[in-house]
Amino acid sequence: FNRFITSIFRGSFSSQGKHITSSCSLVAFNTDQAGGMVGLTSVNPASDGKWTVTQISCHADLVTDLDFSPFDDYLLATCSADETVKLWRVCDPAQDQCSDAEVTLSPADGRLELVLFHPAASELLAVASVRGLQVWDVTRDTALTGKHTPVCARFSLVFSYFTLMHLCLQMRQQEVRLWDSRKLSSSLSSLSLATSNATLMPLFDPDSGLLTVSGNGESVIDCFEVNSSEPFLSQVSHCLTDLSTRGTALVPKLALDVSCCEVLRLLQLTDNFIVPISYQVPRKDFHADLYPDTVGHTPAMTAEDWWKGENKQVLSSQRSEASTSSSPLSTPSSSAAPSRSPSSTSGLSSGFLPSPSPSQSSRAIQNMLGPSSKFRHIQGAVLHRDTHITNLRGLHLTTPGECDGFCANGQRVAVPLAIAGGQIAVFELSQPGKLPDTALPTIQNSVNVADFCWDPFDTHKLVVAGDDAKIRVWQIPKGGLTETLTEPECVLRGKKPAHVTSELCHANSLCSLSQIFGIAWSPDGKLLATVCKDGKVRLYDPRKSTLPIQEGPGPEGHRGARVVWVCDGKYLLVSGFDSRSERQLYLFSAESLASGSVASVPADVSPSTLIPFYDPDTSVLILTGKGDTRVYTYEILPEAPYFMECSSFHSSEPHKGLCFLPKTECDVRDVEVARAIRLGKSTIEPVAFRVPRVKKEFFQDDVFPETAVWWEASLTAAAWLSGSNGQHRKISLQPKDMMPVSEAPKEVPVRKYLPSSVYLEEKTDEQKKEELLSAMVAKLGNREDPLPQASCEGVDEDEWVSEELTTHTHTPQMIHDTL
Repeated sequence: FNRFITSIFRGSFSSQGKHITSSCSLVAFNTDQAGGMVGLTSVNPASDGKWTVTQISCHADLVTDLDFSPFDDYLLATCSADETVKLWRVCDPAQDQCSDAEVTLSPADGRLELVLFHPAASELLAVASVRGLQVWDVTRDTALTGKHTPVCARFSLVFSYFTLMHLCLQMRQQEVRLWDSRKLSSSLSSLSLATSNATLMPLFDPDSGLLTVSGNGESVIDCFEVNSSEPFLSQVSHCLTDLSTRGTALVPKLALDVSCCEVLRLLQLTDNFIVPISYQVPRKDFHADLYPDTVGHTPAMTAEDWWKGENKQVLSSQRSEASTSSSPLSTPSSSAAPSRSPSSTSGLSSGFLPSPSPSQSSRAIQNMLGPSSKFRHIQGAVLHRDTHITNLRGLHLTTPGECDGFCANGQRVAVPLAIAGGQIAVFELSQPGKLPDTALPTIQNSVNVADFCWDPFDTHKLVVAGDDAKIRVWQIPKGGLTETLTEPECVLRGKKPAHVTSELCHANSLCSLSQIFGIAWSPDGKLLATVCKDGKVRLYDPRKSTLPIQEGPGPEGHRGARVVWVCDGKYLLVSGFDSRSERQLYLFSAESLASGSVASVPADVSPSTLIPFYDPDTSVLILTGKGDTRVYTYEILPEAPYFMECSSFHSSEPHKGLCFLPKTECDVRDVEVARAIRLGKSTIEPVAFRVPRVKKEFFQDDVFPETAVWWEASLTAAAWLSGSNGQHRKISLQPKDMMPVSEAPKEVPVRKYLPSSVYLEEKTDEQKKEELLSAMVAKLGNREDPLPQASCEGVDEDEWVSEELTTHTHTPQMIHDTL
């Protein structure tokens, strides 16, 4: 890499800890600020190629060691000279960090030197000091194990899957030794390095078998390959760096860039920089042999299970799946599992990234015995650059959490701008290309915009909710904006000056509600569902009463939530946060909200709310959040297992959101089941979600049933207010020149091999002789061909005759007679 992470200021203090550690998303490191400060930055740079670095105050004294949870990219453990261990729920560097630790442990063992999460059990920490070693269940106030005095003052802390051990290193003569844990009387192999007093910092990647070794204060990083047979240790590379090493960390396998065959990424901490060092195998395409299945993100057991004697390993994720983080402060859920898949995108953010899914064990059983979604291999892809709108500038990136951030219909897209007066830009999708550097015509609302959406029945009508409790309706002229609009078509005023947080259009009626995270009309337009900040999910019949007809417990977190109707209006799907601020998906029965959710899926840790899109034709749910790089996909079922995970789509940089277009915009010939508009930092890009099929010459009627024309009103506002309920008419998406795949002629299977009777047929002795004779004749060649001697000179005639007779001794007739 030619880009360093700057503004580090690591300092010159010393401790036995790592000084730097990495998860799939974040990097934490020691800094030279007063007190127990920890620096924080992201693993991958922003779209401008730069990293944001922030600092958090963790302890009253020096932070001696730090470690990320293997099951949660945003859970950081730190230990300090102030004799405490703390667990922190950290956020992305650009966000405000929490000032209070989630858990504080006091081992009362003097200055603490090392802290390490267990690789297979949740809620389990090992803590070491110069006096001894303790194992803690972070949910308790006492250690699980007592103290064990180490043999020497300088040591490394290593967790295996089944045992806890500490290893001693002799520091005078630097060497690398390999030991068989079943026989520690002698080492298998050793390699001597340069004589130095520097502390060795070894890092091992079990997937690739690569071991990197560096010395504190030195500028050399050695890489070895560890083998199970001789030679046990073989040197791969000897890297000379320009800066002295103060610490090293391995980036987890799930964050590597597989598109360039990156097998290892090392983060070198120096006094003023963090230097990413990439180890790549020079190959053109993705090679599965370089990437064996690695451990997932779901713990295999709890701390209590481990203490009772259980020994389990974290299940490996399949290459075609994606993995997610799950908090180690909670027991593994049986309804969620990690998975991962290689990304076809390039850049540091491509590769393996986290996503929500059922537990590894239950997923493995489901794959063998349970149902399988026909959309499990759904593929998302950004369309050709010729369809993009580029050079967007001045986007408003801090819209309220209840707002989707932008909105689009089949013809145009509306984007908020960071300009005073609540200005919104409108772009025509039929006019892609690079936008001019000059100012654009906009819609001026004169107040800050809280939310906005297109009228689903009029592609020229934009409805904007302002923070002055007014709703402005704008009419966009045909062909798009050519001049700035300052006067709306009409203004709707609220009954009180409350902050309008969300709005939806339905049959030319508007519903404006306050203190609500999300609202959704039922498919028949009769009921209105809400999810609120007070943690409740409610159902209203707005034509009969202002009071809810049903109410039930919703997400516990208060950071935001969304709701959509699924499964023909039988269920409500809610995306929100749990009490630990982790993203969750909940499924509620519309007939019984009071009984709580019928199923839930824990997702990853991120500050943004997952914004859902549900396709009623396929029952496919697509979700992403503002600032995410992954789009999650599920098929929702009205019965167990309810959530069926499908493949996810990855973007090379964080997006501001997705807006989905009407089904008629999909290319059914390419089996495109959904099309979205993706808003990037400076681009607007169409994204197609396709189902891979072999017989694309046929119309795939099993994934394209008749679709509801939801972009046309089924009744007027007056008719709805009088009590009528309407259903949208449906149309077929089948092109006239395509035959449905269900009616395709059945192909007659072609026999690839001859029947066994051909091989088992008995042959007579005469047939066998003829076959052998033909084979030998073919071997000898044609008798009429000139002999090699014919081209030689200086041979007497007598010798020539003798030689000719000798050569032709074995004629075919003689061979036949012999047989």
